[in-house]
Amino acid sequence: MSTTPGVPLSTGRDTDSFEARTYAKVTWHILPLLFLCYVASYLDRVNVGFAKLQMATDLHLSDTVFGLGAGIFFIGYFIFEVPSNVILHRVGARIWIARIMVTWGIVSGAMVFVNGPIMFYVMRFLLGVAEAGFFPGVVLYLTYWYPANRRGKITALFMTAIALSGVIGGPLSGWVMQSMPGVYGLAGWQWMFIIEAIPSLVLGLATIAYLQDRVHDAKWLTDDEKKLIATQIGAEDKEKGEGSLSQTFANPRVWLCALIYFSFVMGLYGVGFWLPTIIKATGVKSPLDIGMLTAVPYAVAAVAMVLIGRSADRLRERRWHVAIPGVVGAVGLLLSTLFGDNTWLSMSALTLATVGILTTLPLFWSLPTAFLGGTAAAAGIALINSVGNLAGFVSPFMVGWLKDLTHSTNSGMYMLTASLVLGALLTLTMPARLVNK
Repeated sequence: MSTTPGVPLSTGRDTDSFEARTYAKVTWHILPLLFLCYVASYLDRVNVGFAKLQMATDLHLSDTVFGLGAGIFFIGYFIFEVPSNVILHRVGARIWIARIMVTWGIVSGAMVFVNGPIMFYVMRFLLGVAEAGFFPGVVLYLTYWYPANRRGKITALFMTAIALSGVIGGPLSGWVMQSMPGVYGLAGWQWMFIIEAIPSLVLGLATIAYLQDRVHDAKWLTDDEKKLIATQIGAEDKEKGEGSLSQTFANPRVWLCALIYFSFVMGLYGVGFWLPTIIKATGVKSPLDIGMLTAVPYAVAAVAMVLIGRSADRLRERRWHVAIPGVVGAVGLLLSTLFGDNTWLSMSALTLATVGILTTLPLFWSLPTAFLGGTAAAAGIALINSVGNLAGFVSPFMVGWLKDLTHSTNSGMYMLTASLVLGALLTLTMPARLVNK
């Protein structure tokens, strides 16, 4: 007879059914809000890629200046990431995530006041400071509610928000920039920043009212449901390394994970910031048409992320589910350089690249969360994410610098291809016994 301690069930089938219903209830309660928050987060982070279509001309920004400004976001993000996640672990996700969202919404809307390179750099840096801790905070928060064998699918569902932000944000940004120039004396790119900051402010307030910090705070769960989750999470936490902050920073596996994540994020932001520019270079001129086309790769990626996340959980296999999509992303980027003068072939290659790159990201997080727990998880996840997201600084800057140098985005795509292959190879060096849970 299979039973879960504290849960009054009599058969293994009943236990499985109760467990499935319990986690389905958790998912429906917490994931939709977190998902929408991440859509707003990613939209506010990368809409500068659309703004470039008009902003660079209006403010006389070179590709190098734009790439530096787009990437400097991640310097502020890097500096404040670990402190932010440690604070979240201590004060609770509800208040801290709300604080993050409201402040980044304010700063994102204030991008309307950018009038030159220096102001561009300052506002992008402040946006990184404001948003620091959101994503690793959510990854940490999910470890409070789901055991490892369920987190692959859940993290993939959460991170399809990146894809949805592309599906929604591309057409929205293109429409705003094409339809609203001159309204109340503002440029189209200024209206885009104002309009796309509003969801972050609204969702920040919703977070305070709706989220609970821990399982025992959830009034919408029964006592038996709380016991089930607490028992499974507690048993898993005993096998993880709690550790101090200094031990976490000295852990070579944490730094290996940071390097792997850096390699994949290079591809993510190379595509995220430069996709509109790449599409424009194929001959598409209308901001609305560019926006509609950018939605296609993200829509396909959303489906792939969920399907491959389910496969990883079902097979209890993590490394190859990360490495293979990384190689697929690299192949897509490489092919995109061969079809730069053909919009539809280039879009097909960029779709393949986006699918591969976006699929690596949620499945990557099954690696560090398999061996980190408690304060070590809070600090380790934040450290990995902050170091990895430095690629968000390096990638757009290097692509912009190489584009100015060679007058083509191809050299930048070659660099990103190599980075994705490196990430895939490094993933396979992680011990299978440690991460395949």
